[in-house]
Amino acid sequence: MARKRMRSRPSPHGPNPEKVAKITQPSWTLPPYEIATTEQLQTLHDKSMQILEEGGIAFYDEESVRILEQHHVKVVDQVAYFDRAQVMEYLAKAPSQFIWSGRNPEHNVVMGGDHVVFAPVAGPPFVRDLDNGRRDGTLKDLNNFIKLSQTIPYLHSLGAEIVVPADVPIAYRHLETMYSLLAYGDKPVMGVYHTGPIAVDTLQMTKLVYGEETLRQQHVLHSVVNVSSPRRLDDRMLGMLIEFARHNQIIDVTPFILSGAMGPVSILGTVAQLNAEALAGIIFAQMVNPGTPCIYGSFQAVLDLQSGAPVFGAPESQLALYLSAQLARMYNLPFRAAGAYASSKIIDAQGAYESVMAMYPSLLVRPNFVLHAAGWLESGLTAGYEKFILDCELLGMYHRYLQNVSWEEDEWAMEAILHEVPPGGHHLGSSHTMRHYRTAFYRAELFDYDSAEAWEANGSVDAVQRANAKYKRLLRQYEQPKLDPAIDEALRDFIERRKLEL
Repeated sequence: MARKRMRSRPSPHGPNPEKVAKITQPSWTLPPYEIATTEQLQTLHDKSMQILEEGGIAFYDEESVRILEQHHVKVVDQVAYFDRAQVMEYLAKAPSQFIWSGRNPEHNVVMGGDHVVFAPVAGPPFVRDLDNGRRDGTLKDLNNFIKLSQTIPYLHSLGAEIVVPADVPIAYRHLETMYSLLAYGDKPVMGVYHTGPIAVDTLQMTKLVYGEETLRQQHVLHSVVNVSSPRRLDDRMLGMLIEFARHNQIIDVTPFILSGAMGPVSILGTVAQLNAEALAGIIFAQMVNPGTPCIYGSFQAVLDLQSGAPVFGAPESQLALYLSAQLARMYNLPFRAAGAYASSKIIDAQGAYESVMAMYPSLLVRPNFVLHAAGWLESGLTAGYEKFILDCELLGMYHRYLQNVSWEEDEWAMEAILHEVPPGGHHLGSSHTMRHYRTAFYRAELFDYDSAEAWEANGSVDAVQRANAKYKRLLRQYEQPKLDPAIDEALRDFIERRKLEL
């Protein structure tokens, strides 16, 4: 089933963001971390096929049932039963790699292969910062986070609804959100897509900006289809999936499983179910429109069986992630991995440990897409301004990590080792050091490396306070990408017209 994938060259950007005009999309050069043998992976695949054949997946949508039946899928009481031959036939129609286009072509990114895309948190109803604490999100907050995502080079997409603007009436909230995504940045966007009708509005607004022909030929929107585990797709998700697939836009099928609640407490049982659910959504998208670009997503956490709360960064989740990534590679599908998840309500030691324990294992599996890579707090209920900035600091480190080791001749520093620095000497003044000292190491802007005395003399400012100052500075420095005034007027006219209709 697996097909050989070509190795890409390392990303050419340097390690110091202050010295780089533009950070390019990184490429994987390190091998993936894998925990299952070929035989074990085949067994996992077979168990998922058994779930699809004998247990089935519920499709709670009449149009979806008709599409399934037209493609000779057995459906009983809205439960679809797929045989493994059907699964592999339709999986083969999904591309292994494609371009995700932004309003500015310079920001286009490759999805799949040896490439990775980082995108911000999506969906929290609350925001938090040092100045105001936790509160409802507003349209201003949404715009602020979009501006930060546009400005910070380590985020390659503006994402989706980074925070829910509670001050906008729900009937047309999606319109204002989509306008902000299109107007305040020119990186690739995901869009707003909670239901079929909302997806239609999103597509119409996108056509006004990109043009109908571009939307037909390129992949400019990216939807997330969350399977309502266990083994169920509802009419909201299916309606949106159908609209996006018919327009050849990206479908990210991501089962949301809390082991112990929506999935078994065992790792293997959870992954077998997750795999069956993800494959069902992907092959359904291929039935709607063969060749629809799809992403195999994995969102798995565990349920604390004492409190009933979700636990992020658990070791069991990372083991499940490793297996899911191996399956996606076996199917030759782009893979989405975990972001900087945290159950913590604030930026504390718990939040830091959880986020690193979620993100770093994700890097080990060589994902192609990482959603929620910055800003996630309180199990996804809150977008934190300072958390956003600190997460992006880590993304900068990860960009350097992904460059791997350069094997250029100058990297050996043999002139300095053999002729300039004697035994017991130092390299501080060597010609090699002087050539590279500005860019040799990634230097985290928000971390303090001074002595304790110097740190105290400078006000004992901690990383969260520095992040607070940085997000405000970035917002002051933000420059809005140009948008044709005629297009902007067309967007506002569409929004005002739809407000009257909704």
